[in-house]
Amino acid sequence: MKGILGKKLGMTQVFIENGDMVPVTVVEAGPLFVSQVKTEEVDGYNAIQVGFADQKAHRMNKPQMGHFEKANIGPKRYVREFRVDNPADYTVGQEIKLDVFAAGDMIDVIGTSKGKGTAGAVKRWNQATGPKTHGSKFHRAAGSLGASSYPGRVIKGMHMAGRMGHERVTVQNLEIVKVDVEKNVILVKGAVPGPKGGLVIIKEAVKAGK
Repeated sequence: MKGILGKKLGMTQVFIENGDMVPVTVVEAGPLFVSQVKTEEVDGYNAIQVGFADQKAHRMNKPQMGHFEKANIGPKRYVREFRVDNPADYTVGQEIKLDVFAAGDMIDVIGTSKGKGTAGAVKRWNQATGPKTHGSKFHRAAGSLGASSYPGRVIKGMHMAGRMGHERVTVQNLEIVKVDVEKNVILVKGAVPGPKGGLVIIKEAVKAGK
């Protein structure tokens, strides 16, 4: 599984070879540093643990600092895991750059969506509104929530008012428009979840070609 961590910088638009103008999201991706290699014999599964974005040492506790010092890399703000088939291909302290991807590759992007705070059922779940005139007292309230005497309760999972956004979102089958290895920048066609400066995880698409 190819993957890399990045920071969303924002959106812009570029011209591609055929002259079309496409919207792209600019992501500052990598470099990553391998902080731990996990094997099926020792840990029960094959994976690599990677660190991204430098962090100030005083923001780390002693166990965290010891983990990074053992890997001979500086403290990192973000630590994530990627499943791999051949963990022997990686070594602790190894640097992983953006050249694992190329223009034209299909990827899945994972991020945390923007938080909207507490929202009503109309905004949160796109429920229909009630009449606005003729004395109606029902405008933006939630609709019917359940039956009568049976089952005599509100069923779990009903669409109601509550916290909207700030949840893990995956956008599948996005295309890479350009990769700039020297500047650690990748241009992804379309929008990716999250605010500017938010962490995004880029992986090779699991449904590419389907």
